[in-house]
Amino acid sequence: MDLEQVIDLKELRALKFELTRFMMAYKFALDEMNTKINILKEEFNYMHDYNPIEHVKSRLKSPESLLKKVHRKGYEFTLASIKENVRDIAGIRITCSFISDIYELAEMIAKQKDVKVVEYKDYIKKPKPNGYQSLHLILQIPIFMSDREELTYLEVQIRTIAMDFWASLEHKIYYKYNKEIPGHMTAELKEAAVMAAQLDQKMERLHNEIIEIKQANEKTQDCMLIDSKNSSWNIPLLENLLPKKD
Repeated sequence: MDLEQVIDLKELRALKFELTRFMMAYKFALDEMNTKINILKEEFNYMHDYNPIEHVKSRLKSPESLLKKVHRKGYEFTLASIKENVRDIAGIRITCSFISDIYELAEMIAKQKDVKVVEYKDYIKKPKPNGYQSLHLILQIPIFMSDREELTYLEVQIRTIAMDFWASLEHKIYYKYNKEIPGHMTAELKEAAVMAAQLDQKMERLHNEIIEIKQANEKTQDCMLIDSKNSSWNIPLLENLLPKKD
């Protein structure tokens, strides 16, 4: 093995080392964000007595997929360029029960002290031309390595069950067809997206109505615990609950 081959081998090993560490930072970002989401989910469940999150799915782009995107977009083939331009290397998709949950969860994520929202795209209030709906957030979070701090980008998509159902099937239809979709199919897919949105709105109304009924019942129960005559608690003393001695 001549000197030139030895140098090439060292450069290849160094490149592999840096690329591995580069991708590890995004894996760690996913781990950290998933932990944050689990904490917020449990807190939300405790405060509101129901779980707003139906599913959480994480994904990390493969090196092959990443390089294809860099080539397709015409970005420079350097780690610094890839880091700045490709901000969906790590992604999390959160499926919520109701539309209101999406915005509340997004707000809770944005309030995390070490999370910075660098991009906010609301495709719910303003759907894409094909009918696609979702809330997209590009976040930047710090990852502390052994010798440095990496500010890592992470994409979070938050949608309802109906939105996710439509988006998943629409993707499969386009992926399997692998050609330009006929006009009537495009129109029907958009119509299906409108129907999914109407379903979300109806379920949101029912959800709000149930909340109002529950709050009214809780208020009634609270009133029963108070003696209206002297404004004292209408709760038996502890000794009255104990068995009486003969």
